[in-house]
Amino acid sequence: MAGREAEGGEPRPRRLTRSEAKARTRARLLESAAQVVARRGFAGASLEEIAESAGYSTGAVYANFENKEQLFMELVAARRARGLARRVELLRQAVEEGGDADPLQALAAFFVEAAGREPETAPLQAEFWLYAVRNPSAMQVISASLAEQVEAVEPIVGRVLERAGAAGAAATSDVATVVLALFQGLARRRRIDPSSVPDALMVHALRWVVDGLRAGLPGAEAGDRGGGGMPR
Repeated sequence: MAGREAEGGEPRPRRLTRSEAKARTRARLLESAAQVVARRGFAGASLEEIAESAGYSTGAVYANFENKEQLFMELVAARRARGLARRVELLRQAVEEGGDADPLQALAAFFVEAAGREPETAPLQAEFWLYAVRNPSAMQVISASLAEQVEAVEPIVGRVLERAGAAGAAATSDVATVVLALFQGLARRRRIDPSSVPDALMVHALRWVVDGLRAGLPGAEAGDRGGGGMPR
């Protein structure tokens, strides 16, 4: 019972309720599934290995999920919600609290750091995409995940465009979509061939996008093409 002391005067840990224990089991199975699927792919991942990696029997898997497909789709949903708000807040701080620092530099630095933080993220994203392509019924779930990412970073991208003098050149949601796709593509290439995607390339890529937007604004002068007004 809570509040009782074990030998030595240390309080005994509170026993989890059934619902709490079930939630913890599900969380461990989902985390294990993320690691196994990232390593072996959806087709190669077995429920036996997922359960063993989490420290459970396959019975625990079937007690929480109908099959591997349901487990995988719940993994998609969990990854969509996991830490998104925290990551977006860190991104906002990096961009908006940098004073007079180049916002593109701050944005690129955040993406570079994020790319190396969770090595299983890129393989999982690839598996999500492949699964959706092969299973149209899953496309809506994957699409919702991508749309949520765009919506979350859109205000920050809008602020970057304002500071870069490119506000109004295109719909902010479209620019956010391009920026995220750019980052994800470069991050995947960097994991395969790190030397081909140095840190500076992300800065240059973002600057090329912004320079192109600025050049397309009404009244833009020839000197603006190529980003003459952006700090180098």
